[in-house]
Amino acid sequence: ERDGSYQLYCTAARPDGIGALYERYEALKRKVSEMGMFAEEYKQPIPRYITRLGVVTAPTGAAVRDIITVSKRRNPGIQIILYPALVQGDGAAESIALGIRTLDRIGVDTIIAGRGGGSIEDLWAFNDETVARTVAACTTPVVSAVGHETDFTIIDFVADLRAPTPSAAAELCTPDWYDESDRILACSNHMRSALQTRLNSERTRLSTLETSNVLRSFDSLVNEKRLK
Repeated sequence: ERDGSYQLYCTAARPDGIGALYERYEALKRKVSEMGMFAEEYKQPIPRYITRLGVVTAPTGAAVRDIITVSKRRNPGIQIILYPALVQGDGAAESIALGIRTLDRIGVDTIIAGRGGGSIEDLWAFNDETVARTVAACTTPVVSAVGHETDFTIIDFVADLRAPTPSAAAELCTPDWYDESDRILACSNHMRSALQTRLNSERTRLSTLETSNVLRSFDSLVNEKRLK
């Protein structure tokens, strides 16, 4: 009623909405970290030269297009195997984990797991403990590529390498074919030059030996020793 009053006694408080999600995120992050999944000694190196790239993401959208475009531009001969996964909503975490396990089982050189940007709710499937455990147990190196550069999910800390965007993940996994060709050509020219220098040096040494007294008058030296 008007001019009335009442009191509230608060015994507990916790964030609601996005705050509640962030609280869950921090709790899972602490739990997974304490289990050792973030440890650097368990990180696998990303192979420098790969021929089979596995990708776990939605079959449509900017992320998969960016990964394919960048990878093919940098290495036209690379084989890309896409596992079309749910990356948002009910069942997304299980779909992502299944995709990683499947590509790990069939054999690829590296796996990129991720999606384009979005809100914390949109990216929530990559904050799942099942996904984190699957990445940690994967024998194939995993590169996380979730959202934009400022977005961080649990999979980013567990993966062997974190890429700020899906396009960046493709660049990290596929060295530029044209740059590598130039590097190999430079190495070839350097080897050829080094070999020619060595041959010239050995030719000079051989010529010196051929003109030495020991080889030019060997019989005389032997006879002299025989007379003595």
